[in-house]
Amino acid sequence: MRHYSLTSLAGILLLSAPMAQATPADDAYIAGYAAAALKHSIKLDMPALTVKDGVITLPAAGMSGAERAQACKVLAEIPGVNAVKIAETTEVHAKEAASLAADPTTLTTAESLVLPTGLLPTGHLFKGLLADPRWAHFSATYRNYQSNNFDGRDIASVSFGETIPFYRANIGNSTAQWEAGLQAGVFSDFNLDASSADLVNTDFIASIYSSVRAGQFSAFGRVYHQSSHLGDEFLLRKVNTTFERVNLSYEGVDLKLSYELPYGVRIYGGGGGLFDREPSALKKWSAQYGIEFRSPWRLDFASMRPIIAADIKNYDQNNWSADISARAGVEFDNSKVLGRKLQILVEYFNGYSPSGQFYKDKVEYVGLGAHYHF
Repeated sequence: MRHYSLTSLAGILLLSAPMAQATPADDAYIAGYAAAALKHSIKLDMPALTVKDGVITLPAAGMSGAERAQACKVLAEIPGVNAVKIAETTEVHAKEAASLAADPTTLTTAESLVLPTGLLPTGHLFKGLLADPRWAHFSATYRNYQSNNFDGRDIASVSFGETIPFYRANIGNSTAQWEAGLQAGVFSDFNLDASSADLVNTDFIASIYSSVRAGQFSAFGRVYHQSSHLGDEFLLRKVNTTFERVNLSYEGVDLKLSYELPYGVRIYGGGGGLFDREPSALKKWSAQYGIEFRSPWRLDFASMRPIIAADIKNYDQNNWSADISARAGVEFDNSKVLGRKLQILVEYFNGYSPSGQFYKDKVEYVGLGAHYHF
């Protein structure tokens, strides 16, 4: 009963994800509106603002912290604004930076990001982890395993999930922000070598999270549940074998810290612990860290940019050995088409299986997949 209710909750959370967004207002209109709003609300005369795809670049050189916070609040409340970038440069340099970094989630030098506030806001203060095999998002991937430990070599892996911010607010008289919401994901593996592409394993993850952002620094903490379930056809094939099913289920808490360096480079790290574990012998502690590169330069005609990332996890359960996940490819984004991102990535994994039921198995695979982000 416990697993059923949590599974239903995960499904409800996924269906709650926003399916569409309003078309962004014309950038020229937003630029004029923004300049007028700043002059009317806080008596700040700034006639020239750079706006691209609903992202305003605010040249903040010479502005006090209070003025920046007020300006960001006014600008973020304008209809059609997706984000406000604060550029610690001259107006000319800010325009150059905006032309290089049209994506509001990619920062160049001396920039920080402020997102709209309130209920069900757009965007995320903490960016998704590109190479984490268990970060909730929508994906479909073909993986070729280098051994048969996983029940076959040819595996199709799919995921369905999203991080949904419910509320976001500014922190005092600063440009720092916090948000809280829900994150849920379903991760399934199918054996393509079986006659009917049998379901092998499904992991359900549901969590309550909170994140903060101040300039290039961001943090993400959550309390979560994970449970793992085997497919019926897989169990029928294993009925006369020595395979032993594990009733894997636990709650956990973790924290990740992230810092964005110039020109699309990001580093992150953190750790966590488990409680209410089944089996009870499962060890508690883990660590996670990684590095990512999202190119700030893109081909505008294709809205495409290269990306590369590596994610490493260490578990006490596995004597702190490294589980290495690496991905590289291209990202297609167009904020005028519902603000979505599509990534085509090749991937490599070497370590203990991230698929719950097989957490004791050492695996190695290469793959190719499509990843879709809201």
